[in-house]
Amino acid sequence: MVSGWHSWIDEAQSTGDLIGRATLGAASGQILTVDTTSVNFYQLCYAAITARPGRHKIISDTANFPTDRYILEGLCQELGCELVLINDEDGEEYVTPEMLAPYLDDDVALVTFSVIQYRSGALHDIARISQMTRDSGALCVWDASHAVGVVPLQLDRDNAGLAIGCTYKYGNSGPGSPGWLYVSTSLQQELHVPIQGWFAQDDQFAMAQGFDRSPTIRGFQIASPSIIGLRCVQTSFAMIERAGLQAIAKKAATGTEMMLALHDAWLAPLGCSVVTPRDASKRGGHITIRHPEAKRISQALREFSNVILDYREPDCIRVAMSPLPTSYIEVWKGFDRIRELIKTRKYEEVVESDSRVT
Repeated sequence: MVSGWHSWIDEAQSTGDLIGRATLGAASGQILTVDTTSVNFYQLCYAAITARPGRHKIISDTANFPTDRYILEGLCQELGCELVLINDEDGEEYVTPEMLAPYLDDDVALVTFSVIQYRSGALHDIARISQMTRDSGALCVWDASHAVGVVPLQLDRDNAGLAIGCTYKYGNSGPGSPGWLYVSTSLQQELHVPIQGWFAQDDQFAMAQGFDRSPTIRGFQIASPSIIGLRCVQTSFAMIERAGLQAIAKKAATGTEMMLALHDAWLAPLGCSVVTPRDASKRGGHITIRHPEAKRISQALREFSNVILDYREPDCIRVAMSPLPTSYIEVWKGFDRIRELIKTRKYEEVVESDSRVT
């Protein structure tokens, strides 16, 4: 173990640099591949809130991913803040700059949204919302979990400031793979995360009394990274870099456009509807189909038709186009099987699963 330190001790940062270069439009020294998405979200939100003393509001939205909302609720209890949720669960489920504007005042410490909504697939306007948040004196944390690897993000150009995300969706790094966090160079010395681990110590191996935080991105690292997990991330994001994110995003746009066309031709007459934006520039790599029997349809497609998708409450089926492994022929065949299953009502034959996973 001791002899191995030298080869991997900085891999959380070098792997973060790869993610930033390949998918996030972020210069080196601003990303760490560490911990889980939820831990990183808590760390950065806590740091952002405490960096704005005297401000007491957190702004998010009702359609945001549940773990983000739950963590924000906990932070409000911990720090004495008020969580204000913009109701965006109608239509395409996203917050426009015009919707956000009335909520921004000098009592707002933190604004946080997902880049792409987990349910509808709608894409937020990162640049404008980040600018509005900065102009109000607050900080913004973006959750890019459903965007990284499929949407050509430009975190530096758009002055996003702070972001977190996972690596197991379009990053293809496998279940349990580590998350990542992004802290722009301009904020690294200002913000302080609550968990002060020894990897964040400026002179780590001095083993000194007292915490003296590193002024670099390493100041946001808690402890040793999962090396096995990092190697998976390195392999998958190297493939993304070789393929090129512009080409990946183009295939995602074409694939989701194909899904929408097949929905309109085959599924709409069978009682389905779509909540995902029709404009390719306003969506990511999945579309969401609504049907009153969505839960049974989703389960039946997996059991009877070998079509792998997922269900989200209350009546949503998410169908994803993961551009690297998914072909257009697979999209066509998948929708053909969806049509056949709904048309024949074979979903009525499923026995409801007792699994917690939908």
